[in-house]
Amino acid sequence: MSRAPLALTLGDPSGVGPELSLKAWRELRDADLCFVVYGDPEPLMAAARLLDMPRPELVSSTDEACKVFSNFLPVIALDSCEQAAENAVRSIEAAVDAVKTGQASAVVTNPVSKSRLYDIGFAFPGHTEFVAHLTADLAMEGARGPVMMLSGGGLRTALVTIHTPLMAAIQSLTPEKVAHTARVVRDALKRDFGLDAPRLALAGLNPHAGENGALGHEELDILAPALDQLRAEGMTISGPLPPDTMFHEEARAHYDAAVCLYHDQGLIPVKTLDFHGGVNITLGLPIIRTSPDHGTAFDIAGQGIARPDSLIAALRQADAMARCREAAA
Repeated sequence: MSRAPLALTLGDPSGVGPELSLKAWRELRDADLCFVVYGDPEPLMAAARLLDMPRPELVSSTDEACKVFSNFLPVIALDSCEQAAENAVRSIEAAVDAVKTGQASAVVTNPVSKSRLYDIGFAFPGHTEFVAHLTADLAMEGARGPVMMLSGGGLRTALVTIHTPLMAAIQSLTPEKVAHTARVVRDALKRDFGLDAPRLALAGLNPHAGENGALGHEELDILAPALDQLRAEGMTISGPLPPDTMFHEEARAHYDAAVCLYHDQGLIPVKTLDFHGGVNITLGLPIIRTSPDHGTAFDIAGQGIARPDSLIAALRQADAMARCREAAA
């Protein structure tokens, strides 16, 4: 494999990240990809004992990681701190730096606990914004994010607003914000998914997409101006579409990604279609970043029962996106 390996973060070491990393390696060890974990090796060693799997192998470089990958999960060890959240932050920083310096091809992040991060003074809403901050110094072509996209079950949904209370999310919507999100999605689908002419669909906000103003004016006042501008730029985008009818199989055949206006509007259909295998993808960054679409699962950590489906899908998605960027370079 000529590509640099994927850089996998450890996530919160008290969560399911160590266990999932080993289970994903077991599934992918013979695949045409390679990944290396950045973090404190001890939680991974403990997970290996729990799962009766080979001990992870400490390596000093990503080149060495690919040489051992078929036999051992490679780990680039980082100094451990007392705070689990601090270890999680250091893992993210190291993985992002590996991609920035060409040692890795993409970042895949295991779940972190936002509340624990906030307890140590973490200044960002979550992974998405932190990775964007760490890569702000890099140049890139196309509209810049970050924009969160979820993928699963044959559906891609991108979010205009993310972790924002619903009332505040609605109040924050503007034609410019909606249009910018759509531009980031279009450019990412071209660059990272190999789609020459992406087709987008914009979800409405109100029941029946407002019924021409009878059930709400946001479609007329906010979404229509955004659509007019985007179509004038040459974008193929339909909408605003009634959210209750745009996610079934026949409707999904007419677009490559749906632009959704708030968190649950985009996550509910993806999780309904593929609850265990959904992937969180950050669009509009100079580096590739994916993540499993679930949390730390502290309640089942250390029991050996966590399912690796979503992490495996995230690793495969990151590798596919890296291939697209490599082919276009």
